[in-house]
Amino acid sequence: MMNDKDVQEHHKMLKKLTNTKSLTEFREYLKEGIYDPGIFKAFFLAGGPGSGKSFVTQSAFAGTGLKVVNSDSAFETGLKKTNLSLKMPDEEEYFRNIVRQKAKTTTATMLDTYVNGRLGLIIDATGRDLPLVTRQVSMLKAIGYDCYMIFVNTSLDVAIQRNINRPRTIPEYLVKNNWEKVQLNIGTFQRIFSPKRMMILDNNRSEKELVSATLNSASRFIRSQLNKKPENYIALSWIKKELDAKRNI
Repeated sequence: MMNDKDVQEHHKMLKKLTNTKSLTEFREYLKEGIYDPGIFKAFFLAGGPGSGKSFVTQSAFAGTGLKVVNSDSAFETGLKKTNLSLKMPDEEEYFRNIVRQKAKTTTATMLDTYVNGRLGLIIDATGRDLPLVTRQVSMLKAIGYDCYMIFVNTSLDVAIQRNINRPRTIPEYLVKNNWEKVQLNIGTFQRIFSPKRMMILDNNRSEKELVSATLNSASRFIRSQLNKKPENYIALSWIKKELDAKRNI
C-alpha cells in the first residue's frame, strides 16, 4: 500500500504526463530510470561465433525489459542498407570497415544513453576483447551496477558449422581465431564476475534441445538476479536523488 508521499508523487507524475500522446508513452515513462525493472543490472553475453548468444538473448531474457547493446546487429543492418554482402568478401573490406566503425559509434551512443538512466542492460559481444569487457565492467561497477555474465559455450566444430549456416559468415580461420581467444578468457571472466555471477551454458546441441534443457535454468538465473533490489550504496544514493527530484517537480 502506498504511503502519503507515494500518493503525492504519483499525482505529480500524472499531472506532468497530461501532455503525453499515448498510453505507450505513459508506460515507457514509468519503466525508465528508477522505475526500470532491471535498474542497475548489467548482463554480459560472451561466446564465440555461432555460439547462439542472440538466441539466448531473445529467449532467456524475453519479457525482462532489459536494453540490448549489440554492435553486430547495427553492423548487419548497416551492411544491408549499403547493399554490401553478408558473406563479407575481401573486395568489400574497405567499405565494410566504414560500416563497422559507424555501428560501433552508434552502439556506444546507445550504451551512454541507457547508462545515464541506469537502465538494465544486456551487453552482447563475443568476449574476445578482454580489455574492453574489463573497462566496461569497471565503469558500470563504479556507478553502482551489479554485473553478471552468461557465457554461451560450444565446441570449435559446432562453431564452424553454424558459421557456415548463418546468413552472415566470416572466414573459417577467423572463426577459429575468435573461438580460441574467447576460450582463453573464461577463467578471467570468472575472476571478474565471480562464479556466483557467471553462468556457463553448453550450447553444442540444437536450439530446441537448449530450450528444453539449459535455457530454463538460464532464465531462472537471470530472473533471480533481477528480483534482487539494488543494495550498492552508490545505486541507493542515485535512486534517492532521483526520487527527491521527482517529488520536487
